[in-house]
Amino acid sequence: MEFFRIRRDINFMKYAAIFNVISLVTFVLAVFFLATRGLHLGVEFTGGTVMELHYGHPADLDKVRATLERIELGDATVQNFGSSENALIRLPARQDLTGAQLSERVIAALKAEDPTAELMRVDFVGSQVGRELVENGALALLLVSLGIVLYLWLRFEWKFGIAAIIANLHDVVIILGFFAFFQWEFSVPVLAAVLAVLGYSVNESVIVFDRIRENVRKMRKSTLPEIINNAITRTMSRTIITHGSTQLMVTSILLFGGDALFYFALALTIGIMFGIYSSVLVASPLLIYLRVTREDLIKPERPKQEAVV
Repeated sequence: MEFFRIRRDINFMKYAAIFNVISLVTFVLAVFFLATRGLHLGVEFTGGTVMELHYGHPADLDKVRATLERIELGDATVQNFGSSENALIRLPARQDLTGAQLSERVIAALKAEDPTAELMRVDFVGSQVGRELVENGALALLLVSLGIVLYLWLRFEWKFGIAAIIANLHDVVIILGFFAFFQWEFSVPVLAAVLAVLGYSVNESVIVFDRIRENVRKMRKSTLPEIINNAITRTMSRTIITHGSTQLMVTSILLFGGDALFYFALALTIGIMFGIYSSVLVASPLLIYLRVTREDLIKPERPKQEAVV
């Protein structure tokens, strides 16, 4: 399905060097911020206490934060959870207080300010569990990356797998760079969004790669850059429809999903934008640098054996 058709191929590969410089600079900046500032890990990764409270009226989050600052717990994270009457408080682990002591101090202070405050649940996350989550998250990223390379290697050719994984890891590092630069909280939902972006980006790469393989058979007198330009141009309508529809849904989560899903949707938004860019303008030029040939895409037919009389 196409909303529009571009009659003349756009010469994307003419500006491949410029796109690669932009990608390299963005990637280096992301790595720099990750190395110097690091990620602001959530309680799930660092350990701490998670409290859910219910109020008899819409929770005044600013008032809750002010109360926590008064009792020297200003580093806590406060947000709505589920409804406007519920508040979720994340308290980092402290050496001088146990999780139970922290929760008792918080609920006592909040009840003194507002008697309608009711503690619904309290969870304690140990530092060991946080370390295991970090290790498991890194392992998940590694396994997904290896799976993508293997899939593209079997479907196309190993050079396509290399190009796709470089482009997709480019997206992941940039998402992490944004979170490091702005010190947004990196939680389990954000990790899930990063893994989703990996799968989402490779889908766009497969669409473009499929069209490149078809063009190799049809455009026999064309050069590889011309074949790639045609493939990208012919898939633009599909890209706009698919990514536009997805972004509409993600934007609704970003605007109306509340604080609990805000950074999840934000990570997806960054991933979708850079996923389009990398699949088209990073992975495709890499095919030229890796010297993909027609022989890589069209396997020679085996000669038929003559029947023995």
